[in-house]
Amino acid sequence: MIGQLIVFIFGSVVGSFLNVCIHRMPKSESVVWPRSHCPKCGKRIPGYDNIPFISFILLRGRCRFCKAKISPRYPLVEFITALLFTALFTHYGLSYNFFFYLVLTSALIIATFVDIPHRIIPDEVSVGALIVGFILSSIRGFNLAPFSFSFKPMLSSLSGIIVGGGIIYLTGWLFDLVYFKLLKNPPINGESESMGGGDVKLLAMIGAFLGAPRTLLTFFIAPFFGAIIGIIILITKKDHTIPYGPFLSLAALISIFFSNRILHLLIP
Repeated sequence: MIGQLIVFIFGSVVGSFLNVCIHRMPKSESVVWPRSHCPKCGKRIPGYDNIPFISFILLRGRCRFCKAKISPRYPLVEFITALLFTALFTHYGLSYNFFFYLVLTSALIIATFVDIPHRIIPDEVSVGALIVGFILSSIRGFNLAPFSFSFKPMLSSLSGIIVGGGIIYLTGWLFDLVYFKLLKNPPINGESESMGGGDVKLLAMIGAFLGAPRTLLTFFIAPFFGAIIGIIILITKKDHTIPYGPFLSLAALISIFFSNRILHLLIP
C-alpha cells in the first residue's frame, strides 16, 4: 500500500510536467524554460502554488495574482497520470516493464490532451517516443548472466513500428480511395484525408513498445471507442471529424493491461 501511495504521488508530479508539455508543445515552446507561469498574466508560479491537486483546490481554481481561471485539465491530467502509474505498479511491480510502460503511458497522455483541442500530435511525442521505445525494447535483448544479446526484442519492436504505421496508413488510403475518388463524395470539412499523419506516427510509436500482435489488437480496439464518441459528436455538434489519437491511446492502454487475456480468448 505504501508503494502504491509513493507511485501515486510520483505520478501526480510527472502529470504536472506533462501539463507543461501539453500546453507548450503545440506552440513550439520549450518545456524546460521558462519556469511555470500563468498563461494570462505571465507571473511565475511559486512552488507552493504548483503542488498537484492541492494547489488547485486551495486556489479555488484561480491564479493567485490575476484571478484568471485555471483549466480543470491540469488536475485531471495529474490525476489520470497518478492513477495509471499506480495501476502499472500494481500490475507489473517494481520491474523493467513498469518503467518501460511509464514512458509509453506518459507519451499517450500528452498525445491525447494535445490532439483533442488542436487536432495534432507533436512529432516530439510520436517520433521521439518511437525512438525511445525502440531503444528500450532493444535493451531487453541484453542478458548479463551470462552476457549475451538476443535480437528478438529489437525485431519485435521493429515489426511493431512497421505494422502500426503501415496498417493505419493503408486503411486511411483505402478509405480515401473508395469514399472520395470512387464514390466521388466531397471532402469532409475541406479535408481530403480521413487519417492524419499524426495518427500514423502515433500507432507506429505504440508499435515500438507493444510489438506487432498487440499493436494489431490496439488497431482493432480503437474504432469501437471512436464510433461511440463519433456518433455522439455527430448528433450534438453535427461534426463528422474527430481526433483519433485519444482512441488509439485508450486502446493501447487496454492492450498493456489486458492483451494476454484478450489474445488468449481470440487465439485459444
